[in-house]
Amino acid sequence: MKSTFPNRAGLNRGHMLLIASVMVAVGLVAAGGIFVYSMANMRQNERNNDYYLGVAASEAATEKVLSAVVTDFRNYGIGYVVQQLDTYRAAIPSASEAAAWTNFVFSDLSGQADHLQVDYTHLPGFLPLAGQYGPLRATKDRLRILANAAPRQSLDGVVGSVYQDIELTSIPIFQYAVFYNVVLEFTPLPNMVITGPVHCNTNIYMNPAGVLTFNNDVTSSGTIIQGPNPASPFPSLGGSVVYNGAHDSGLSTLSLPIGTNNSPAAVHQVLEWPPGTLPAGSESATSSLGQQRYYNKADLIFVISNSTVMATSGRWNNFATTLGTNDYSVFLTTNASFYNKRELKTVKAIQLDVGKLVQWNATNGTIRPSLPLHDVRVIYVADARTFTAANESGVRVVNGATLPPQGLTVATPAPLYVQGNYNVPPSALGTTNTTGTFPASFASDAVTVLSTNWNDANGSLTLSSRMAGNTTVNAAFLTGIVPSCSTSDSGGLENIPRFLEDWSTVSKTFTYNGSIVCMFYSQVATNYWVGIGSPPDIYNPPVRNWALDQNYQTETKLPPATPSLAILSRANWRTPAAYTTNVLAGF
Repeated sequence: MKSTFPNRAGLNRGHMLLIASVMVAVGLVAAGGIFVYSMANMRQNERNNDYYLGVAASEAATEKVLSAVVTDFRNYGIGYVVQQLDTYRAAIPSASEAAAWTNFVFSDLSGQADHLQVDYTHLPGFLPLAGQYGPLRATKDRLRILANAAPRQSLDGVVGSVYQDIELTSIPIFQYAVFYNVVLEFTPLPNMVITGPVHCNTNIYMNPAGVLTFNNDVTSSGTIIQGPNPASPFPSLGGSVVYNGAHDSGLSTLSLPIGTNNSPAAVHQVLEWPPGTLPAGSESATSSLGQQRYYNKADLIFVISNSTVMATSGRWNNFATTLGTNDYSVFLTTNASFYNKRELKTVKAIQLDVGKLVQWNATNGTIRPSLPLHDVRVIYVADARTFTAANESGVRVVNGATLPPQGLTVATPAPLYVQGNYNVPPSALGTTNTTGTFPASFASDAVTVLSTNWNDANGSLTLSSRMAGNTTVNAAFLTGIVPSCSTSDSGGLENIPRFLEDWSTVSKTFTYNGSIVCMFYSQVATNYWVGIGSPPDIYNPPVRNWALDQNYQTETKLPPATPSLAILSRANWRTPAAYTTNVLAGF
């Protein structure tokens, strides 16, 4: 029998065909895998690109809102910022700013398109600041600004997210022992000690004759210079300066939120009555400047013209209550008169008797029942009378040892005179003990202290007829100075309370517990400081026993209508996890 064997060549061709098919299959699988990998990698890159585009757009959106908040807070304060939350939430980047913004969809946490997430919270308490602000305390509010942004052409709906937390800090200005918005000069003749923080928004010149000691931090937005102000005729007085805290130059300017620049002339407007027909005027009370005017913060308003006295309640009830002569004449008169040797003029003073105001405040039925806190706390007095060249406007506060039970702020665009002991119980006379005092301040064009021994009849006589008595005043001052010039020095911080008596010959002490804030230059009491002794026969300085009132470290013990400085700082900046709609909760 003949055997038949398979054709080896055919077998080989079959094997090769099989192997080729397998190789092709493997190649196709590999190619498919490479293709899938490439596509996945490309998709991942696209997702990354979309994400980072979204993050960049989100950051731009938060920065836009942040810029608006910074401007509003510095110009208008925290109340205005809170009113504008819905405006901020709708403030997404727009095509009018750049056409590229049409390529993105913005949303908040709930998914609402064309909106950002802007959340507000008030931080409770009167909080310490530390750092460059030393022992100061402040109220704080916080905003979280969050934006979700997705490129419109994103295949996977990739969302980039950014949020920023910012702190809005309001520092009551009377926590500073000394705060100047103009050049600050120290030129004390005897040794002087300053207790409490000191800040100046421009240069500080230290030119003491003795030893000038600072027990707390001294900061300047300009430069701290040991030597005389070059604008002053004073030479170097040769004294020394001791710093028991930091002394730093070049710090940030601290400003009031008045809506314009913080130039001295601009800030002086907080004392002035609003434009237009009074009492309401034509200026919005919610404008930046309107919110800061003492006129709009007052419980009682008095505007005295040549023939009339406008006496009304304040804006708190839309000036609805008019005080009759029988009411206000109990504690307010318009016929006081005395000579001011520095101004070389007779002061035709509007006089406020605080002791009589206290009695009226406790018993009157005209305004007390409707006052928000049932006590008069802020009085605004404006002098709209016309004067000859020999006369000058003024508001004088007398009989003020005891104040109304919730304290008292007296504000006026005129020069203010405080006569005798003010806001001090008998047991605390001549001391730094303010535990028995009430919150108090004066806001005025200038402040002059008339001692317990002042007599109007002696105002024009020689200095030897104007001997001072020991006097204690416990109140913050927000006031002006006459600046140094080529012919006259400003008199320095030590003379920001002006004097018209001889304190030195009889070794009398002016004890002062408060806060000295100089925000502007005087516009009414503008005669220069020309020195002590006789001549010029104006005054001899007291022994100065001065201290920052430590009550001002407690929020409820600050003077009524205390202005606050506005400071904004960034707290957090975060980018949440990639590719997901933001789900941040709370802050």
